[in-house]
Amino acid sequence: MKIPIAHFAKLARLSLTEEELALFNEQIDKILDYMNKLNELDTVDVEPTSHVISLSNVIREDISVPCLERKAVLSNAPDHTESFYRVPRIIE
Repeated sequence: MKIPIAHFAKLARLSLTEEELALFNEQIDKILDYMNKLNELDTVDVEPTSHVISLSNVIREDISVPCLERKAVLSNAPDHTESFYRVPRIIE
């Protein structure tokens, strides 16, 4: 089965040279040949998996810690009021 690389390139608005089209056609043909080989394998007794090794949750425990003091946080801002950051107005 030939994949129309030139058609896909046009849809993606890619400008490919004849050499690039030939190279991509060759690469796609190799990929599809390999996929056809894989399709010949008997996988009836193979259980579907999403990952070849089992994974465990690697997320740390959610531990509550005290917040930073407002004065310390606001001291990093170039412009602020006593309670909030002040940002440039973007809506006129």
